[in-house]
Amino acid sequence: MSEFPKGLKQFFDSDPAIGRIERIGTRPVKRGDVVEVQTWDLDGGQDHARHRETRAVTLIQAEHIPIIQSLIHTDFDPLSLRRNLIVSGINLASLRWSTFAVGEVVLRGTVPCDPCSRMHDLLGPGGYAAMFEMGGLCAAIVQSGTICVGDAVRRLHFTESS
Repeated sequence: MSEFPKGLKQFFDSDPAIGRIERIGTRPVKRGDVVEVQTWDLDGGQDHARHRETRAVTLIQAEHIPIIQSLIHTDFDPLSLRRNLIVSGINLASLRWSTFAVGEVVLRGTVPCDPCSRMHDLLGPGGYAAMFEMGGLCAAIVQSGTICVGDAVRRLHFTESS
């Protein structure tokens, strides 16, 4: 995990952006289909969180969806990208070095959520390339709770390391 470039902390500390949860998708079964829900009770002890601390929750930028669709010349359901949270109104990449609140939950941004080879199968030729650098953010659970569609996403603390 790379460190944040020194000297830029002041710009992130003063960022007033507040995002919004647009959609929530969960996978009750590993590698299973994504199921859309309106609320998600997140428990830091769940299997996915316990075994993959840095990837307990995955988020994707809603504003990137139309760009990805235009690059592959096809529409798709954004939840098919297998991310848990579709977020609008805040730059997810800027949350990588932060703890942030989503509803009652507190998450810690960890690593970029790079596309996997399954995106080629899902989106077709060029799907992986279209998502490159726009796959979103992975996060660890700091505090369990409930996330609901419409909840705010806001930075709590900038940490300068992931």
